[in-house]
Amino acid sequence: MDHELWAEVDDYFAGVLVGDDPALEGALAASREAGLPAIAVSAAQGKLLNLLVRLCGARRVLEVGTLGGYSAIWMARALPPGGELVTLEADPRHAEVARSNLDRAGLGSAVDVRLGAALATLPELTGPFDLAFIDADKENNPEYFRWALRLSRPGGVIVVDNVVRAGAVVHGPADDPSVRGVRELHDLIAAEPRVDATALQTVGAKGYDGFTLALVTS
Repeated sequence: MDHELWAEVDDYFAGVLVGDDPALEGALAASREAGLPAIAVSAAQGKLLNLLVRLCGARRVLEVGTLGGYSAIWMARALPPGGELVTLEADPRHAEVARSNLDRAGLGSAVDVRLGAALATLPELTGPFDLAFIDADKENNPEYFRWALRLSRPGGVIVVDNVVRAGAVVHGPADDPSVRGVRELHDLIAAEPRVDATALQTVGAKGYDGFTLALVTS
């Protein structure tokens, strides 16, 4: 596996198809300066989220796991006037950095950053949401997905990130909480008649991973 080559290819496509973006680059810089972990989605993945929001005509988006607000900026930019993104973050420092980054990007009024453990704040939300992006602690993925489905409308989309985990989804130990959470998530999806889903492996600046894409059918 050539991580250096993957990163170079990611940089190429980001340069050609994404380009320079002071707000997004500033959000990453501010997150680094604040000591947040460097686990935000890549530029190519952020653009994919932006396109998905636009493709499904989303007016309301739910995000589980805010970090520094990088992915939230990508998705909020795709919303129509009056649209709303609700993003859930358990860490106060992360939420503070995200709010600052969103304000600097001119999106503070469109994004509601909710502080608290997601499993405590999800029951407080009112649906429906048109798209949900789940990118938080993997051991709770099944519960996050159940809530996202409950809060979605028919025709809505649910995206779950980091489901391959460098192949750990297949070869990882069953007692690893993250591996167990990813496997239980897909067992849940396979048995759920209200969704139709697939999962894609990815390589790039973030290494070898992948995401699951689910369509809410009823």
